[in-house]
Amino acid sequence: QVQLVESGGGLVQAGGSLRLSCAASGSMFRATVMGWYRQTPGKQRDFVAHITSGGSTDYADSVKGRFTISRDNAKNTVYLQMNSLKPEDTAVYYCNLRRILIGTDSWGQGTQVTVSS
Repeated sequence: QVQLVESGGGLVQAGGSLRLSCAASGSMFRATVMGWYRQTPGKQRDFVAHITSGGSTDYADSVKGRFTISRDNAKNTVYLQMNSLKPEDTAVYYCNLRRILIGTDSWGQGTQVTVSS
């Protein structure tokens, strides 16, 4: 139902930075959790970070201190600022929007992030 479009992926050297964006189309939602997940070939999709409508955040241990998630509720947009990137951060990054009161889950198409050593 909700369409999510990611942008900002690309190729960067280790130690560099990248900023991902994800915009949700259609209606603006209040009670939502928006987040980022990542997946490499042959691996499961892993949690990276998420943020509630009220601004509470959570991060995977592997990215704490390096990544920062933020959102603009008026625009239904979530961002992921990635600093001090490592080769192991290489993956397809997927945006997620969860409507808490409705009980639905939406996913973006993914954006490739490649970190060279």
